[in-house]
Amino acid sequence: MNILLVEDDERTRAFVERALREEGHVVQTAHDGRAGDALARTQPFDVIILDVGLPHVDGLAIVRAIRAAKLATPVLMLTAHDSVADRVAGLETGADDYLTKPFALEELLARVRALLRRHQTIAPTQLDVADLHIDLLARTVRRGPRHIDLQPREFALLEYLARNAGRVLSKTMLLEHVWDYAFDPKTNVVESRVSHLRDKIDEPGDPPLIHTIRGVGYVLRPA
Repeated sequence: MNILLVEDDERTRAFVERALREEGHVVQTAHDGRAGDALARTQPFDVIILDVGLPHVDGLAIVRAIRAAKLATPVLMLTAHDSVADRVAGLETGADDYLTKPFALEELLARVRALLRRHQTIAPTQLDVADLHIDLLARTVRRGPRHIDLQPREFALLEYLARNAGRVLSKTMLLEHVWDYAFDPKTNVVESRVSHLRDKIDEPGDPPLIHTIRGVGYVLRPA
């Protein structure tokens, strides 16, 4: 699943991001409220993990903006404040769950899984682009009647392309969303993996779906 993590503490952000990726999620992070607010309202996510005390724009303001925009994305709020009044404020603002710091990583992951289950009827569990069908729960891919076997990283790459179908995604965006930040931006891992994925998705005779926009990036869309 695609998760947005907005947390200004670098150690906490890195710790949680790594754990979510190990669970198989695609994770995008933001280190302040302004960036988190922009991402939350312009990109599709299955869950948003949101710190309350953020620079520039606080977490409560971000939740208000999300709900005002009629977005039903589940939100798990993180905060160092554990009073009943603080929890009530977060929930009444529109958050779905509330976790106080310090927290056990196992509990955070369990709460994320619970939110995903609770909102499966709201969040898309399938993605379709032309005759390409992606089942996010079963983690299966079909192109017409043809079943396509993908490696986990290839599936994550295709999922991100499909969630942003029609939108040109740069190499940097793909590195940040599908791979770890530790990758050298000069690496050719994106070009190599996109090429392998294209060979599986766009067989000879198929109308191409994965397009290279020279000097810009890649896009998944009908020919």
